[in-house]
Amino acid sequence: MSNKGTSVRGAGFARKRAALTAGLSITALLLTGCVQSQREENTGTEGEAAVDSTFVFAASADPKSLDPAFASDGESFRVSRQIFEGLVGVKEGTPDPEPLLAESWETAEDGLSTTFKLKEGVKFHDGTDFNADAVCFNFDRWYNWTGLQQAPTVSTYYNDLFHGFADKPENAVYESCEANGDNEVTVNLARPFAGFVPSLSLPAFSMQSPTALEQYKADEIGGSAESPKQSEYATGHPVGTGPFKFDSWDVGQQVELSIFEDYWGEKGQITNTIFRIIDDPQARRQALEAGTIDGYDLVAPADIQSLKDAGYNVVARDPFTILYLGFNHKVEQLANPKVREAIAYAIDKQALVDQTLPEGTKVATQFIPDVVDGYSEDVETYDFDPEKAKELLAEAGYPDGFEIQFNYPTNVSRPYMPTPEQVFTNLQAQLADVGITVTPAPAAWSPDYLDQVQGTEDHGLHLLGWTGDYNDTDNFVGVFFGQEKPEFGFNNPELFAALSEARGMSDRDEQTKAYEEINKQISEFIPAIPLAHPAPSLAFNERVTSYPASPVNDEVFNNIELSK
Repeated sequence: MSNKGTSVRGAGFARKRAALTAGLSITALLLTGCVQSQREENTGTEGEAAVDSTFVFAASADPKSLDPAFASDGESFRVSRQIFEGLVGVKEGTPDPEPLLAESWETAEDGLSTTFKLKEGVKFHDGTDFNADAVCFNFDRWYNWTGLQQAPTVSTYYNDLFHGFADKPENAVYESCEANGDNEVTVNLARPFAGFVPSLSLPAFSMQSPTALEQYKADEIGGSAESPKQSEYATGHPVGTGPFKFDSWDVGQQVELSIFEDYWGEKGQITNTIFRIIDDPQARRQALEAGTIDGYDLVAPADIQSLKDAGYNVVARDPFTILYLGFNHKVEQLANPKVREAIAYAIDKQALVDQTLPEGTKVATQFIPDVVDGYSEDVETYDFDPEKAKELLAEAGYPDGFEIQFNYPTNVSRPYMPTPEQVFTNLQAQLADVGITVTPAPAAWSPDYLDQVQGTEDHGLHLLGWTGDYNDTDNFVGVFFGQEKPEFGFNNPELFAALSEARGMSDRDEQTKAYEEINKQISEFIPAIPLAHPAPSLAFNERVTSYPASPVNDEVFNNIELSK
């Protein structure tokens, strides 16, 4: 990110609360003194007004892993973006790719090789050189994973986008990497992947220090696919090239980072970053009002206007998300297309948006936002019609409805779902109106909920979503429906083949038309129900005068501007 970010100016603080309300966590109270002590040590640059260079951000959960290659959740990636960088970055304020550790690249006409010219003089946090050999080490690391490392719940993004490993190369996209000297590297693909370059902006494909990866046994993970145990590297020794280096992680409490003095780019005003773990949205708001944090993400919809009125800076990201109601097709009722259609007609999406989601949220008719190529106006929309839903249930053999498990996460806020319990309650009532009784199956977000829904067949209806990573249709529908997955449990060779063919097309117009047809196909098959494109908001102390809000959450804290 080369520019400073979106300006967010407030009218000044309203009088802060004299004391925390009962909802504020005891943890936040105990840590207040520590934060204030750290801040008092920051005196600013000689000749200038002192700026508090410790920035405290409230995270909604612990990172799942500090090794981004083995992560897929937003809180892991929020931390990763401060520590790590990839060959490709994201143009500020957009989902579009731009150079980062690679200064430029050139892709062959057949789409099977891309040569990257690398930025010179870049160091990893451990003092080792970033160069072409390091790039190839990372690519080969991903490709040569075996056993548990290959599980979709472990190496989620590599599975979804590169489709194969060295011991199972039949469907693999990656083939090899060649270092052309220190500062140029060529990556060869086994088959075309039109989204290859923009996909490299994902934290999962960040460049990590080969020395640290080997020293701290990054690939020695344990446990099971349903509950993997992270490596020594992933819990305490992540090493990248980013503006901040890792200091400590007190699980359940906070992650601490500090400025990397040898960073190749602008270091900015912040020297110390603390990610405070506060899972409850109300407690995050109270911490902001108490002055113990500088900002937080995923503001509860009901809090937005009151925070603005009190003088806090509220920043809304452009919607680049999707919230969906997932179906496990291994469940007898959900395997029936008439039942899936009935559920689609039973849901009043507009009411769901109005009652549970932030201002600016759009009702979804398909699994990609309307700014992504391939969005189609010609899809089945299943407008709210409860009587039609009851008719379809009767045709499917369920005139009196049925009972089914409904899985949803607790103690978490996601960009596509800031208040999951409220979304569940709303949908539960709507389904009950057409005779479908749900058995609530709540679970803590990480690791329980994700592992259960994405790695096992033990779920029914479920709530999940996605924040797009870059501007490409495959990053949405290809990730969801490109291959058979435990989350959805269906096998649709025709859809899989269509998605595989589209992701390899080099002609943009031809590819866009293909995705339009695929989106129509998905809308008729109803593998899940797209509900909404939420617009997540962040809230900040008035001293945060500029924050680099990104539709894909590519927000690096050296680009934050502070006034005091």
